[in-house]
Amino acid sequence: MPNRFEVDSDPGPARATRQALADRPEHPGPAPRRKRRRRKVLVAVLVLLLLGSGAVGAYLYSLAQIYDTQTIKIENAFPPDSLRVAPPAVPAGAERPMNILLMGSDSRDKSQGGASAKAAAGMASNQRSDTLMLLHVPSDRSQVYSISLMRDLWVDIPDHGKAKINAALAFGGVPLMVRTVEDLLQQRIDHVVSIDFEGFKGLTDALGGVEVDVKVPFTADRDRNYVFTAGKNTLNGAQALAFVRERYAFADGDYQRVRNQQTFLRAVIAKTFNGGTLGNPVTLHNVLSAVSPYLSVAPGLDSVEVARLAFSLRNVRGEDAVFFTLPTAGVGTSADGQSIVVPDLGAIEEIKAALTADKLRDYAAAKKFGNGN
Repeated sequence: MPNRFEVDSDPGPARATRQALADRPEHPGPAPRRKRRRRKVLVAVLVLLLLGSGAVGAYLYSLAQIYDTQTIKIENAFPPDSLRVAPPAVPAGAERPMNILLMGSDSRDKSQGGASAKAAAGMASNQRSDTLMLLHVPSDRSQVYSISLMRDLWVDIPDHGKAKINAALAFGGVPLMVRTVEDLLQQRIDHVVSIDFEGFKGLTDALGGVEVDVKVPFTADRDRNYVFTAGKNTLNGAQALAFVRERYAFADGDYQRVRNQQTFLRAVIAKTFNGGTLGNPVTLHNVLSAVSPYLSVAPGLDSVEVARLAFSLRNVRGEDAVFFTLPTAGVGTSADGQSIVVPDLGAIEEIKAALTADKLRDYAAAKKFGNGN
């Protein structure tokens, strides 16, 4: 019987002659030995593939263990469902848009009973969020959008009246922050992630440095040794931390700090998706090990969900990440004398409509928000 794995490159009379010789019982011929060698090669290849699959499985398991064991769980991240915005209806089997609330803090207290623990438990505390972003993934998973919310944005905080949006954490912890953002944008928050700014330092070093395009040159106020010149700057971990923290060096304070944070995250995404990070086991392991201890996540965002989301975004590249700031009407003073950021209510209504219709791409393009605002 012919070997179905063989490819005969010499058809015609020569093939017929060889077959006749091979069929003669008294003629041992070389064909059976060649077939045995080929079978051995095939068996060896299959074994290697199986071993390789096992190695890949073990590697992925180790990454999952790092993430699941080192991240801190925000057990009470969400308010009661009766107080939340309903998720959008989608056809059966279809993906629906996803919203992730990202909070960044410059002073996370890890101690038991500390501010972070109270905020995660939904209790009043002195916790504040220096960075607040809504990460939006449309249903077609073609892009990722990051909408920055100014921390002094003057909004309605449920059951507490008007206040700066980052005060929601102080009044009622993470659940109240989720409810506040959901009410503001009328969007369901699917996942919550909180990151200590110190995590930016380890992340940058694990990536081997990150290149940012500095639009507004400055010298850090906290440490005058950190000088950022106009144009391309390759940052190490300590420089990255100074870059995302700074606000006192700018005439518009938090506005430029938010732009710099967007610039940094855009550079991280580009380095991750375009720089071969995902295909380099050592770098990927180092990145996850460096950042996981500084992450707090709602339980639903476990390693399985992260892997599922990453797979759905497998075709996204750095240039597909769009960052912009929720439009504001400038700064002002509240009735009780606080310096605040005034929301642009008309623009917020447009963004709410675009998010609800799953057409944020059209809105961002019309407003030319591709490179920020």
